[in-house]
Amino acid sequence: MKRNIIFAIALLLTFIGGCKEPDELLPSVSREGINSITATFPDGTGEFTGTIVEGTNEIVIPIPYYFPVSSNNRVTEEMISNMRVRANLDDNVTVSPPLLYMDLSKDNVITVNDQLGEEHKYIVRGEIRKSSECRIKEFSLPELGLTGVINESKKTISLVAIGELEPALADVTLSYHATISPDPREEALDYNEEVELTVTAHDGVTRNVYTVKKEVPEKLPYGIRSGSAKLMFAKQLKADVGITVDHLTGGMAVTDEYVVLNTRNQNSIYLDAKSGEKVGEIELGSAKGNLTNFYSTADRAGNILICNLAPNDGAFRIWKVASVSDTPELMIEWDGGVAVGRKMSVQGDINGDAIITAPILDYGQQFARWTISGGVLASQTPEIVTMSGLEKGWTTNVDIVHTSGSDVNSDYFVASYSDNTFAWVDGSTNEVSSKLESISVNYIQNAVDFVEFNNAQYTTVNWVNSFTWGAADMVWLLDVSSEANFTGNLASGTCPAVVWETPLNTYGPNAISGGVANANGTGDVALKVSDDGFYLYLYFMFTNGYVVGYQFDCIDM
Repeated sequence: MKRNIIFAIALLLTFIGGCKEPDELLPSVSREGINSITATFPDGTGEFTGTIVEGTNEIVIPIPYYFPVSSNNRVTEEMISNMRVRANLDDNVTVSPPLLYMDLSKDNVITVNDQLGEEHKYIVRGEIRKSSECRIKEFSLPELGLTGVINESKKTISLVAIGELEPALADVTLSYHATISPDPREEALDYNEEVELTVTAHDGVTRNVYTVKKEVPEKLPYGIRSGSAKLMFAKQLKADVGITVDHLTGGMAVTDEYVVLNTRNQNSIYLDAKSGEKVGEIELGSAKGNLTNFYSTADRAGNILICNLAPNDGAFRIWKVASVSDTPELMIEWDGGVAVGRKMSVQGDINGDAIITAPILDYGQQFARWTISGGVLASQTPEIVTMSGLEKGWTTNVDIVHTSGSDVNSDYFVASYSDNTFAWVDGSTNEVSSKLESISVNYIQNAVDFVEFNNAQYTTVNWVNSFTWGAADMVWLLDVSSEANFTGNLASGTCPAVVWETPLNTYGPNAISGGVANANGTGDVALKVSDDGFYLYLYFMFTNGYVVGYQFDCIDM
């Protein structure tokens, strides 16, 4: 009974949080009762919506020439001859014959009876169309170490470079099935002068012309550009990435090129950081085991750190993996006799200055902290830091990250479960100086990261749902340049520091048909700034759910 009450309150808060202001009441799209018809393939895949063609009695449902659009799987008329369909109707409107399946390769006549009892006949058919999208999504010159900054509104690609450039081949990502001329992937072009590239859509008609030029684009004076959030990829861990075991993928390390997923007792899988496509695996050797490669993260220079779970697996150990082609090298070994290793964070560069933190898993508020200066570890034995200000402390779900890689007195952020709050801690006193309002006890937050980007400071935090019911599995991005904004409630939308959040319940295992609940309540988040300083990348992962990458920019458009 208690759980039912808590669940009802959690759902009520969710609905309240999603309704920041009343919806504007608008008239129906159609005055004749029917607004649209949506079709899917018989197995439920795909979702294609058609509306009334203006000035006619036709409803045309556009269907892509290839499905999925990223494949070369041609859609034939036979494939659309038995489509599942549903209509978006106004209140008190009926349609006959009843809609269920329809042969969209031919004309289908339906009758719509509107609210006044008047009949309207429509012809419904499908139309297999080649894509009209013709964008350059990514552009780089690997031989020269340059990545183009794309201004989509102006159709320009800026190469941030000084001095003469040698002719070079490019890596280009286009809209699916589009072509480009001249093709910079096949022809080494001279980019010292402006180069025009024409992208033609699969339909052979729609075109965009991009101008590539050597210049430094203008940045906004502060922070990310509003509305710049772009979903780069969302991959299901099992179906897309190929992780076959449930519950054991709990860590994520992000480098310039890769997103590395740590699954206990498995070699780490690494994905392309822009597309999410699987590239390969890291051979972990002796660092692989059920309690050995328990968690992983990465520093700002792309060094991957892997830790075990202590004391279950003996002394606490941290391995360093310099690149995805290297094998783990033991860096830290500490037999502290305490429970540690479910989470670990690093701020800075371990080849320069860095601070590594690992929460001690108890009801207290302690964590282990190692410092690295000039690439040299101060000691194998960490400093044990005791903080205060959380009423309950934490148990097994907690993450801590400093805001500096060199100053141990810098402030740090704590995301934990027992208090179910997100805390800002004064690094000089180790006391909580600000915290957000607590979340529902049904949900877990246990991952946090921090980065500086374009004269602003950002942190990100997750909410994890470990049940088959309820709505959570969210990630927030907060501007924490001013502590005055670090207040309010994430669920109700009253925290002024929030600049972006994921759609509700979209990327967790409950968003997957037949998905397995995240019983351990684990997940991870990571922030990464591009070398040129124009892009901020946010990556997150929900165990048994998705791994996701978003891109933000600070380009003055």
